[in-house]
Amino acid sequence: MRIQKDELWTEAKLKDLIRAKLGENALFVVSNREPYMHIINQVTGETKCVRPASGVVTAIDPVMRACGGTWVAHGSANADKKFVNSKNKLGVPPDDNRYILKRVWLSKEEEEGYYYGFSNEGLWPLCHTTHTRPIFRETDWQMYKKVNQKFAESILEELPSKNPFIFIQDYHFTPLGRMIKEKRPDATIALFWHIPWPNPEVFSICPYQKEILDGMLGCDLIGFHVQNHCNNFLDTVNRLLESRVDTEKFSVNRRGKETFVRSFPISVDGKITDESFSSKQEDLDLIRKELELEGKIVAVGVDRIDYTKGIIERILAIDRFFEKYPQYKNKFVFIQLAAPSRTHIKRYHDLMGEIDELIEKKNWKHSDGNWQPIIYLKKHFSPEEIAPYYELADICIVSSLHDGMNLVAKEYIAAKTDLNGVLVLSEFTGAARELLEAIKINPYSIEEFADSIKLAIEMPQGEKSKRMEKMRNIIKENNIYRWAANIIIELTGLKKAV
Repeated sequence: MRIQKDELWTEAKLKDLIRAKLGENALFVVSNREPYMHIINQVTGETKCVRPASGVVTAIDPVMRACGGTWVAHGSANADKKFVNSKNKLGVPPDDNRYILKRVWLSKEEEEGYYYGFSNEGLWPLCHTTHTRPIFRETDWQMYKKVNQKFAESILEELPSKNPFIFIQDYHFTPLGRMIKEKRPDATIALFWHIPWPNPEVFSICPYQKEILDGMLGCDLIGFHVQNHCNNFLDTVNRLLESRVDTEKFSVNRRGKETFVRSFPISVDGKITDESFSSKQEDLDLIRKELELEGKIVAVGVDRIDYTKGIIERILAIDRFFEKYPQYKNKFVFIQLAAPSRTHIKRYHDLMGEIDELIEKKNWKHSDGNWQPIIYLKKHFSPEEIAPYYELADICIVSSLHDGMNLVAKEYIAAKTDLNGVLVLSEFTGAARELLEAIKINPYSIEEFADSIKLAIEMPQGEKSKRMEKMRNIIKENNIYRWAANIIIELTGLKKAV
């Protein structure tokens, strides 16, 4: 009864739903990125357990805390092996064990081919329309399949004797659903694709298109963030694979098996009424003092360093903003929190150098005395470290060139308990379909982008509050627990239909 009621989704409500729908059947989550990493500081020798910068982790960790189960992921940190038992498992979170993390170990060659090569030099640029050319190597593809097989074996060892539910995350695992189904046809499997899905012309560039699609259609359910990605996927299957696409049911029939395709816009846990969300006043004061923000209008950007995030365009827009509106010199500061990632890949390595150089150049151009317009903090930040920056920021800038959803936009809104903030949001994010009260930008239009920063600064307080309140209500209602509940309801419905 509680599940059917139209009330806010919470951790407790999701637990009840899982008990009602899955019974004793445990949930198994698979992702490349692990939710907790053990890292040794090479200088001090001290080990820390950290949560990595990852939208997948931000979204799925609260779900697993709520429902328990097992999360299978690549153990990639330098101290990970020290913290697992003989079966490569440990309870997480470390201080409050809610679920099991099982780590899969990969050799340098496996990581190079499967992760850096095929996943991130092949599929990632293929799916994001950002004019970076995808690279497909046969050796990477073979290694990608080999690693998927390794994950399949690791999961199969854990499955109970009947009807397990498996939830696969993202583009690292296109063949995995098919591999598991071959051994366990009774398993119900969902794949959630966290990035955009391109149109058929773009996808047909990939030399392994048929094998990828066939592997994905081994799943019972494939989820995307927005309807447009579902449409592109069905068009791609229709064009490139022998199958029957049912546009009424939004499903694909191939070799007698039906796979359903649905949109599930992902979210954050949205503890919007929770006072504990607020940072300690001393943390806020310390950042204000250290970065000399007193009396300044503060804008923030929070990103992994990636060419899809539009960081270069953002800096060019801030430069143009100061050229057009010099009255804001000494009054406006932009803080960029940037987590380095995939630095083994040349395109990422070059991008880091490009951003460093551009920020230095623009700061030199506009700086005056002690004031510098752009503060660039390049390191890994934990969610707890990011929170005070959201709270301090009058404006949050999300300028992705192409993004599946973008949870930074939603995290910022969740943090603004005082309703005093403005979100400047790229129209090329999934979040732009939901957060209609944000100031929308085309990040490629530097002129329009610069004017939008001015519009955000000069927006009257009443309008700011009204817009923020509407966006907060959207996130409160469509939170991560509702997202997980919708997927589980859909999955269990499929199981009954079968």
